[in-house]
Amino acid sequence: MSQQTSLVTGGAGFIGAHVTNELIAMGHRVIVLDDLSGGYEDNVHSQAIFVKGSILDHDLLEALFNQYQFDYVYHLAAYAAEGLSHFIRRFNYSNNLIGSVNLVNLSVRFKVKCFVFTSSIAVYGAGQLPMHEGLIPQPEDPYGIAKFAVEMDLKSAHEQFGLNSIVFRPHNVYGEYQNIGDRYRNVIGIFMNQLMQGKNLTVFGDGTQTRAFSYIDDVAPHIARSVTIPEAYNETFNIGGDVDYSVNELSETVMKVMGMTGKIDYQPARNEVLHAYSDHSKAKRVFGIRDEDFVTLEDGLRKMAAWAQKVGARSSDYFGEIEIEEKLPEVWRKQ
Repeated sequence: MSQQTSLVTGGAGFIGAHVTNELIAMGHRVIVLDDLSGGYEDNVHSQAIFVKGSILDHDLLEALFNQYQFDYVYHLAAYAAEGLSHFIRRFNYSNNLIGSVNLVNLSVRFKVKCFVFTSSIAVYGAGQLPMHEGLIPQPEDPYGIAKFAVEMDLKSAHEQFGLNSIVFRPHNVYGEYQNIGDRYRNVIGIFMNQLMQGKNLTVFGDGTQTRAFSYIDDVAPHIARSVTIPEAYNETFNIGGDVDYSVNELSETVMKVMGMTGKIDYQPARNEVLHAYSDHSKAKRVFGIRDEDFVTLEDGLRKMAAWAQKVGARSSDYFGEIEIEEKLPEVWRKQ
């Protein structure tokens, strides 16, 4: 059997780097495409071929598809700052929707065997708990809208052209390689970075909002291996942790594993879903995931904390292309 060739967009980023590692272990030749806006070239496996570039660069994408004739496309490149997406609508739709469509077009033209897409539970919106794949998505922010639009485009591409796809809806994934220097997303990374800088921990609202957090090893391997499972083709899967925690509980556990204490700085509540947790029975059935295989929150946080303290605190730059200033949280405004 000839070696399979896979494109991983966003492969220098958090989840993408872990998916790349899994694919290398599976024997794939992997080409990583990343513009390094949120990732680090050091995250890329030494055996992968790294190309610095954007999914908005259609000429570059076409050249890569021509050169490598990809068997599989793993599309993880996105700017996943859900809360910020209200204030960067054009940027959000350009990167998260138009860039995705560029990849879908080329995957159809070059007869890719399967297009694996990381969507988000943001597509569900509020008040649909537990979130399961049978629900009708009702996204409430531009990030979720863009993700669901790509899902619908993939469905259309399959019906019209036969492009196979697998859609994953992960949530609140954390672990090694996460960009802890991004002030707009990934609350665990933000907390760890703030602690290492001796800053207060920023919590929007009263901290009673709940999320189920997902350690990377409970997510990335299943995304990588999904193309080997025929039952997964043209299906959508929630994937991640089952147990939900309040942000207040999370902050206490992060301080515990970091061996540091910090003061909580409560900010005005954002426009966000208060409670979000998913049903994962479909993924468990198709991918053979067992409850006892999941990494507990404290164990996962300890692993991430050891890595974070090794790499050290990272600077938190302000997003430079805010399009709407109205109602932008004060802590997100450039000082």
